[in-house]
Amino acid sequence: MTSFADRLAAVRARIADACRLAGRDPREIGIVAVSKTQPAAAVVAAIAAGVEAIGENRVQEAISKRPGVPAGPPWHLIGPLQRNKARQALDTFDLIETVDRSEIADRIEALLATTSRVVPVFLEINVGGEEQKSGVTPAQAPLLVDHIVAACPHLALTGVMTVPPYHPDPERSRPVFAALYMLADDLARRAGVARFELSMGMSEDFPVAVQEGATLVRLGRVLFGERDHA
Repeated sequence: MTSFADRLAAVRARIADACRLAGRDPREIGIVAVSKTQPAAAVVAAIAAGVEAIGENRVQEAISKRPGVPAGPPWHLIGPLQRNKARQALDTFDLIETVDRSEIADRIEALLATTSRVVPVFLEINVGGEEQKSGVTPAQAPLLVDHIVAACPHLALTGVMTVPPYHPDPERSRPVFAALYMLADDLARRAGVARFELSMGMSEDFPVAVQEGATLVRLGRVLFGERDHA
């Protein structure tokens, strides 16, 4: 059985291969280890192996897991955030990747208004246009950026993320990743940021995402093995 460190090394080798094809530096790409359904011990192993961040889909799962994990890299919320979970999310996560509407941004701002804390956030953008998925539309994303910049001083907008429509052929994700890359430049300028982080690519398609400009890839199964869905 391979160790987490072995699987991480294999992933980094695939990232390096993708970077060579795209003329990029592998040091530009960080790995968010998505520990959904994994025990705290697995997260400890991921941190020991040197991942750049831990990602969790659900606030409650992170709440139960994080106390058993030593201090280390930041924790990212990569699943949808509900208004009634915003306070718990702020208590548990260092970065929220899934701000997709002004109501969520305003809720976070209200919770932080009397503090000096500034929380980094990403916009989740539904580039693929799937009705069942969360995310602001590409057309509405500039308006959401403007709102956060004008009305949410406790939110530091530093990136964008997307989840493409699932397809077994990773090449089908390429147009979605390329579209987010193009959109991110305009959004970063609106936010007054030199460049945005691009969180895109998962276990099935991360080499394609790297070729199209990802700076963060969110990896679960390829690092931790198949999930226990029990």
